[in-house]
Amino acid sequence: MNWYLAVLKKYAEFKGRARRSEYWYFVLFNVIISIVLAIVDRVIGTHSAETGFGVLGGLYALAVLIPGIAVGVRRLHDTNRSGWWLLIGLIPCIGLIVLIVFTVQDSQPGDNQYGANPKAVPAPAAPGV
Repeated sequence: MNWYLAVLKKYAEFKGRARRSEYWYFVLFNVIISIVLAIVDRVIGTHSAETGFGVLGGLYALAVLIPGIAVGVRRLHDTNRSGWWLLIGLIPCIGLIVLIVFTVQDSQPGDNQYGANPKAVPAPAAPGV
């Protein structure tokens, strides 16, 4: 949960680098929260069959849109790629596969043009540790 909150604290920070764990935990929590909100939308009747999502899910998607783009750009920076590579995701199927490959790759060791290696910086402590 700390990784998710760390991304939200860096709401619109597109500079720097993001570790794999920061990116993937953010994605994981987004998926979980989206599923829960979709269920809640259906239960309370705010789900629209025409649009495919509900009011709560739509508001949540808008709220995390910019942090999601920002962490994606920082993750690409960590693999020494420009954030513009994020646009390849607009190509159906192939673009998504390419982005997944880029985001699962390990960090580039040492510093790069986008900043210091985030693995050299201590990770946020887990609660209760």
